[in-house]
Amino acid sequence: METTNAHTVTEVPNTHEMVVIHRGVRREARLLVELVAAVAPGDTARARFLAEHIRTYRLGLHNHHTGEDEHLWPLLLARVDLEADVVLRMEAQHDRVAETLRGVDEALPAWERTAGEAERDALTAVLCEHRTVLVEHLDEEEQSLLPLAARHLTGAEWNAMGEHFAASAPKTKLLFFLGMALEEADRAERRSMLAGLPFPARVLWHVIGRPAYARTVRTIRRPPR
Repeated sequence: METTNAHTVTEVPNTHEMVVIHRGVRREARLLVELVAAVAPGDTARARFLAEHIRTYRLGLHNHHTGEDEHLWPLLLARVDLEADVVLRMEAQHDRVAETLRGVDEALPAWERTAGEAERDALTAVLCEHRTVLVEHLDEEEQSLLPLAARHLTGAEWNAMGEHFAASAPKTKLLFFLGMALEEADRAERRSMLAGLPFPARVLWHVIGRPAYARTVRTIRRPPR
């Protein structure tokens, strides 16, 4: 979900990249609810496929939030005074998001195994709860936290979150996560995000990553049979 600036360090952090990433996260959280709810009872093949996609989404979100926990909150808390409550509220919201993901973890195996109607509805309910809590957090983070980061962090400190994400995510998933972020980005946003990648990674995205992401998304979002 993040990109990492491996060859350029700017003094001012590009916090707008977080807005682009959040746009993809919001979309995927909404689609998970819709996709699971549309699965016909007994369609275990579809349930297994979507369960794997949910785990990929969960992994990306976990790594994104872990990067903030380790590289964003401590620096800001050390540098802000009256606005420390904003950072502490972000930390508390991360805990709430993590709690909803644990609910997803608990409901997912039964539905994946049986594709039962009751199991599907239970998973849909916890995914709805997750989305509500997540969107509340993302909205406030963009409104209240990103301006703090822009004032108090350097570009190198901000980029540490992207470096964390790239190091933590399975290499086989990185291009998919990049696609999630870029899917609804405009031309300027795409140019900015890709500029932060080393040249070989940009080539890999255009040659392999972009078409592979498009194929995967078509399968994930196919209409019910």
